[in-house]
Amino acid sequence: MVADVEAALAPWLEQTTGVFSAAETPADLEDSLPMIRVERGGGGDGRFSMHPRVYVDVFAATADEARTLSNSVRDALVFLSGSVPGAVIRGIRCDSGPSRQPWANEAIHRRGATYTVSLRAA
Repeated sequence: MVADVEAALAPWLEQTTGVFSAAETPADLEDSLPMIRVERGGGGDGRFSMHPRVYVDVFAATADEARTLSNSVRDALVFLSGSVPGAVIRGIRCDSGPSRQPWANEAIHRRGATYTVSLRAA
C-alpha cells in the first residue's frame, strides 16, 4: 500500500488552519479564497517509505493575508510528525520557504513553498 501525500496533507492542513485545502485549485478560486493547494512534484518512493517533494501554494485576496497564511502553514508542517489519515509522517523539511509566486489573475495573491515529506502508508 502506498501513501498519497496530497490526500494525507490537504485534509490535515484544512483541519489545522481552518482554510479550504485541496490538491487542485477550483475553477472559482477567486470566490474560494483563502485556499491552500498541496501538490506532489516528484521525489523518491522506496519499498517501505516515500520522500516526495511537495509544493504548497497559498492563495489569498491580499499579499499580507497570503504571507501570514503561508508562514503559518510552514510552521505547522515542519512540526508535523505522526499519524494522519492514510499515512504516518516521519518528518517534513522545508526546502524552499514561502515566496511570492506569479498568478494570472492579479486579484489573487499566491505564495509558494517546497517541502520534502518523509512518510509511509498507515
